[in-house]
Amino acid sequence: MKAPPVFDISMNRRVLFQDAGLGFAAMALNLLLQQDHAWGSPSSSSATLKPHFPPTAKSVIFLFMSGGPGHVDTWDPKPQLSKMDGEPVPDSIVANVPNIPRSGVNSKLMASPFGFQKYGQSGIEVSELLPHTAQHVDDICVFRSLNHRIPVHGPGECLTLTGSGLGDRPSMGSWVTYGLGSPAQNLPGFVMLSSQETGPAAQRPGWASGFLPARYQGTVLDNQQGIPYSEMPPLYSERDRRKQLDFINWMNERHLEEQTQNSELLARIESYELGFRMQMEAPEVLDLSTESAHLQKAYGIHEKATAAFGRQCLLARRLVEQGVRFIQLRNGGWDAHGALKSNHISRCKATDQPVAALLADLKQRGLLDETLVVWGGEFGRTPTTEGSRKGDSRGRDHSPAGYTMWLAGGGIQGGQVIGATDELGFVPVERPLSPHDLHATILHTLGIDQHQLIYLHNNRQEIPTVLGGEVIHEALKSG
Repeated sequence: MKAPPVFDISMNRRVLFQDAGLGFAAMALNLLLQQDHAWGSPSSSSATLKPHFPPTAKSVIFLFMSGGPGHVDTWDPKPQLSKMDGEPVPDSIVANVPNIPRSGVNSKLMASPFGFQKYGQSGIEVSELLPHTAQHVDDICVFRSLNHRIPVHGPGECLTLTGSGLGDRPSMGSWVTYGLGSPAQNLPGFVMLSSQETGPAAQRPGWASGFLPARYQGTVLDNQQGIPYSEMPPLYSERDRRKQLDFINWMNERHLEEQTQNSELLARIESYELGFRMQMEAPEVLDLSTESAHLQKAYGIHEKATAAFGRQCLLARRLVEQGVRFIQLRNGGWDAHGALKSNHISRCKATDQPVAALLADLKQRGLLDETLVVWGGEFGRTPTTEGSRKGDSRGRDHSPAGYTMWLAGGGIQGGQVIGATDELGFVPVERPLSPHDLHATILHTLGIDQHQLIYLHNNRQEIPTVLGGEVIHEALKSG
């Protein structure tokens, strides 16, 4: 066995372990580079680290609105619902609309408290809640016919982000980085940006790697602290840290001789090496003060209402510029069982301007054409009101049976609406779409054939879309 590297042990034991608690920032780079090919071997998977066909997108930014935005209050106007406000659900709807949620049959219909108007050359109708995003409607493809059968937040979120409500499968970001890797050398390939919001707790499967090797899980960035423990400890130089990590690398190589199939250990090793590289680059990427005052104002990062999500959106653009493959932004608090009007005013106030700024910023920099932006939650909200609440205190229940999401950039043909719900907004009556169809389309823009990206798990060839989804080809630009 080769001798250990020369290691400076002039520090005392207490200092060594104190610094270790902050996280030794890297190990085993050469070993991990060799493992890249081993994990992609036919015996374990079919990942090729290159697209199956020419992609139209290089990166994905998933704007996840946790809690369920009301589709009839944001992107799916229903004039008939306004006419029937306060009335019971008509028998004709119950009889003629397939799969209408039984929970909504005995509730009163509730008109949206918000007006809609047409925007852009496409004339797509958008709620008054979203005046900033509406200015970009000609770049947006609106899907008004998403549906599934899970009415609970946690499983619904897992379904939306992983393809299964059980929480036992890899997230979409993990599949993408498994299949394509990431051009980012000094940053994670898959990042989840979170902010402290009220509402259902974030579901870890949404950024976890499931049965894929642990190295493909997402890295969580705190909205204020950035990446925890990525700063170099005081009084340490890059040379000092490199010596330490070379020694740790040598120790881990010895241990890995007996643990070559331990993906958790391999992921831990890579995280240290990545951490070391992030110490050099992450502070600069996360420092938004280098952006112009005009751009910071556009994202709203100095305004109380928009600061948290504005920072996330601006960081997402900076991460895309660095080659990060998949970025998931989570904004919670949309679960408006009561006081829907004030809830959605608050949520849209927090997100509308930052989302619009992100689209404009990406487009101005020539990045929108190669960055797929996805917006939506785990489900929508029913056209009915809950219980006997009146006036502005009224809310809506969960609606997985019919809801809206949208895509922009990355080869998407904007300025169009695909699918439709019935006249009241209960269920799709035109071009029903599933979360698996959405996932297949996301993968397609990245040049990934869902049926060719395979991982062997429990003797089963698993694909990202579970049992398969349909690529929504009419959403894509021709040629």
